[in-house]
Amino acid sequence: MSEPRYEVYAIKYAHHPRRAAENFIGGDPHNGPMPLDYFVWLVRGQGREIVVDTGFSAAMAAKRARDHLRCPTAGLALMGVDASRVRDVVITHLHYDHVGNFDLFPAATLHLQDLEMRYATGRYMGHECFRGAFELEDVVGMVRRVYQGRVRFHEGDAELAPGVSLHLIGGHTMGLQAVRVATRRGAVVLASDASHLYANMEQVRPFPIVWSVADMVEGYGRLRRLAESPAHIIPGHDPQVLERYPAPREELRGIVARLD
Repeated sequence: MSEPRYEVYAIKYAHHPRRAAENFIGGDPHNGPMPLDYFVWLVRGQGREIVVDTGFSAAMAAKRARDHLRCPTAGLALMGVDASRVRDVVITHLHYDHVGNFDLFPAATLHLQDLEMRYATGRYMGHECFRGAFELEDVVGMVRRVYQGRVRFHEGDAELAPGVSLHLIGGHTMGLQAVRVATRRGAVVLASDASHLYANMEQVRPFPIVWSVADMVEGYGRLRRLAESPAHIIPGHDPQVLERYPAPREELRGIVARLD
């Protein structure tokens, strides 16, 4: 039997004006504008709808001075997805912009790496340099979800469904995971924050929010080995994603990109 093939979409929900020097360890001598976009991702096929990450709310955007464009669930609704009925949500890591709004997916099992929960609830959160991108209520809420039996933990690489697999990368956080998806054009890898921007992995210039620089740099190679080609790796925050890939419908241009 042939491997199942899925459709994959990046859905933009927020934006942050930013300078290049903020996106690389050691800065950038040119330091021109280099903004970040914020996405959630949809994997669809074989009778499944798998959501990757859940974004953040308008209230969190105001707290952290981000431009909130739409609730991620509203972006998913543009693709015909009812968040209340989604059965599987992959949480790539527990930073505020990837795990906020998880309560808007009440029917979902949340897929998380063991190491990420250990990181977010352990000794390293005593240091501001590590906890700054986490929100306490998100982490506490995830613990509550564990007690409700709605979190499935993974220890390293795992198959989520035929043709969809999770891969421990680390680096940015201790338990960051990427998602590999079989598509009609080959294996697409949703890197999430294993590489915020194309430039981070292509130029081997790590992003400054990091648990382990060594693991982050090694992770770039891991992404390349997982993907069909370097062009099949989708960074987590690069506005170029919406330029390199087509919209599924004209009215969704600048909002949704089809990645498969």
